[in-house]
Amino acid sequence: MERTKLFPKKFLWGGAISANQAEGAWNEDGKGPSTADIMQYNATDLNHLSVEQINTFLKDHNDQNYPKRTGIDFYHSYQNDIDLLSQMHINAFRTSIAWTRLFPTGSESKPNSKAVTYYRNLFKNLRDHNIEPVVTLSHYEMPIKLVVENNGWTSREVMTSFIHFATTAIDLFHDLVKYWIPFNEIDSVLRHPFVSAGLTSNLITKKNEYQAMHNQYVASAKIVEYGRKIDPQAHFGCMITGLTAYPYSCKPQDDMLAQQLRHYTYLSGDVQIKGHYPKSTYRMLTEDLNLDITNQDLKAIATGTCDYLAFSYYMSVTVGTENDVAQVEGNTIKGKSNPYLKRSDWGWQIDPLGLRILCQDLYNRFQVPLFIVENGLGARDVVNDNKKINDDYRISYHQQHLVQLEKVINVDHIEVMGYLVWGLIDIVSSSTAEMAKRYGFIYVDRDNKGKGTQQRWPKKSFYWYRRVIDSQGKNLFEKEGTNHE
Repeated sequence: MERTKLFPKKFLWGGAISANQAEGAWNEDGKGPSTADIMQYNATDLNHLSVEQINTFLKDHNDQNYPKRTGIDFYHSYQNDIDLLSQMHINAFRTSIAWTRLFPTGSESKPNSKAVTYYRNLFKNLRDHNIEPVVTLSHYEMPIKLVVENNGWTSREVMTSFIHFATTAIDLFHDLVKYWIPFNEIDSVLRHPFVSAGLTSNLITKKNEYQAMHNQYVASAKIVEYGRKIDPQAHFGCMITGLTAYPYSCKPQDDMLAQQLRHYTYLSGDVQIKGHYPKSTYRMLTEDLNLDITNQDLKAIATGTCDYLAFSYYMSVTVGTENDVAQVEGNTIKGKSNPYLKRSDWGWQIDPLGLRILCQDLYNRFQVPLFIVENGLGARDVVNDNKKINDDYRISYHQQHLVQLEKVINVDHIEVMGYLVWGLIDIVSSSTAEMAKRYGFIYVDRDNKGKGTQQRWPKKSFYWYRRVIDSQGKNLFEKEGTNHE
């Protein structure tokens, strides 16, 4: 008997962006400068910035050099953008609240009233279109002042300031927002410590990176505990970088490397969902690194556990000891070239089956609902004379991943809350601050130098995704050629 091949009726279909890549308006209506606002186009070494370099970038008023300062002007265009997004029939949209829009220096006692108005209007507009807001509280941007004067997330003062920001946001918006994510890819501190935790070059050590991540774990737990008291119906998720790790060969040394990477992938779930560090990790942190971990911290972590596991997934990684194998890099993660996988324009290895493998591993380990909050293909799009973008490569990417996700749900019997396309509308790239790396189903007329009309045009994938949603995934299994406008 043929399987149903449908997604659940309450499945969350949608997309995701971040404030720092989309909003722009970096110095309007009282917003203060964040780490994202000093990221230059195609910056090569953002993770080793000195305080002196930061101050130099802040004094540079040539916004063209810093694409995230203008983004796609979502701050001013969100109403029209949501109107267009709703035409895809999505029912969920993930975005973030910019810390420096709500609290310009990060440590004010009262929020910026203009920011409160903006975010309330944004979330209400989404709800008016029957779209659930999924809100991230920290997404790769933090106040510059707390970086320069407080040593970023190594400081407990920063933790206190962030908790104040986050709990204020919950107070202000909990009537409109039911899905919260305290930190985007909380495990990413070790990969890019400046972007994720505000660590300047003089602070980048293994001890400081783990201390910063620990402080974020504690902050998340306290935010979750507070949020549940304010709104028992709210849902709070731990978000990790989803990564399927393969050994390059059957050499035990290669498998050891893959296992270490998997253990690190699971770490944040262990802390934020199970409510404690693995014993071996705790010994490493306290005995080898001598981290500042208090009994109060451990009590908070045990109490403020998350109720769902959110993750990004773009690619798998292959690791090994061989030196003569080509290296590939994607999502700031390096690995060996896997001869069985195709690559994107930016060298990211495309592995739909890896998504199913990862879902099995995560669900069996944590036993909570999974939520894919980022999945997408960065590619170079070509606009034809009729302003049409035939992005069949993007359709193929998402179709292959969704076919595997259907098996996760209906064959593997894993609870999956939803699927959010990363960059549902084109935004400035997180890692390279370029527009040429496009993920969206909606094209934004803007180039790497900020030139363009900022007009929005639906791509071929826009109409394909609408048909997927309308059919609850049934059209994923239709014959090729039936998914067009």
